[in-house]
Amino acid sequence: MTYNFDKIIDRKNTNSLKFDFAKEIGKPDDLLPLWVADMDFKTPAEVTEALIKTAKHSIFGYTDTKADYFSAVRNWFLKGFDFNPRPEWLVKTPGVVFAISMAIRALTDKGDAVLIQKPVYYPFSEVIIANERQLINNPLIYKEGKYFIDFEDFERKIVENKVRLFILCSPHNPVGRIWTKDELTEMGNICLKHHCLIVSDEIHCDFVYSGYKHYIFSTLAPEFLNNSIICTAPSKTFNLAGLQASNVFIANSDIRHQFKKEIHKTGYSQLNTMGLAACQSAYEYGEDWLRQLKEYLAENLTYLRELLAEKLPRVKLIEPEGTYLIWLDFTELGLSQKELDNLILHKAKLWLDSGTMFGTEGEGFQRINIACPKLTLQTALSQLEKIQ
Repeated sequence: MTYNFDKIIDRKNTNSLKFDFAKEIGKPDDLLPLWVADMDFKTPAEVTEALIKTAKHSIFGYTDTKADYFSAVRNWFLKGFDFNPRPEWLVKTPGVVFAISMAIRALTDKGDAVLIQKPVYYPFSEVIIANERQLINNPLIYKEGKYFIDFEDFERKIVENKVRLFILCSPHNPVGRIWTKDELTEMGNICLKHHCLIVSDEIHCDFVYSGYKHYIFSTLAPEFLNNSIICTAPSKTFNLAGLQASNVFIANSDIRHQFKKEIHKTGYSQLNTMGLAACQSAYEYGEDWLRQLKEYLAENLTYLRELLAEKLPRVKLIEPEGTYLIWLDFTELGLSQKELDNLILHKAKLWLDSGTMFGTEGEGFQRINIACPKLTLQTALSQLEKIQ
């Protein structure tokens, strides 16, 4: 089947957070939204059919999964990443951020240090602080248009602050890095040396551009498998965020027991019936859809790259290695973040993610979501030209 990603689908008046809540969030209501990480494309037809079949049954009682669900999830990761989890490793959660919060609560105490690498997905900071843990930052190094890990600072921060937990963003959101095997191995070895557990958020693992390879962190060494929690979900890959189904893999039985015990304290048990049906169907039938989608996103990226070079040369593309969330450097304009945000909102009439959402290291940057029809992206970039 050939999928039509050019089709513009009206998402307004659907209670879409992306399209319908500008006023409630304090934004002008005439903005073109390219911010939050969902896509403006329909999920694969097989997923919709699975949801319709479930809905037609018309009974929505408590639901769980059997062996065929696990097989669909395992086969996806085995084929794509040479990751072969065992059934007992799987813990299903309503989201990756929920899982990270449970890991923080289960494996650290109030006041303990938790490490992240800014600029990074802002809910990391939020759940650390909300759970009364100490946020420790190992800022990424920005050099010649690319981001790198400061390993000396990484180890020093872990030792000085007695860091118990490191939240790894892999692929990295928003800077778009696909960490190399050597980078992951060095981080893993440092954490092992200092008894620091790694929670690896790999929700964007299916979006890798040509020439790069994503490694599931726990596959790189048996010791890493025993010292990590791997967080995955079909939500970004198949545009299913609203259905709230994530798959978390914990090989270490003691860590898994503590993690599940913390979930039990919340009173949460079975996942959403529709989320489970969608996840299984997506992993069973969505491979060709995803292949075509990635080709389409690569074309959108090429268009963005070429337009910036031609029309907005002072806006620098941070060349992404993965994800459909693109990090743009506006620092050559010499504006404060507030001035830049005002131009984006009121002159370009765009809703992007302001760089400082991801930490002070994002000053002068914006994140743009290119998972939209080409015409939408063309319109957005035409409006962006007005900031000059």
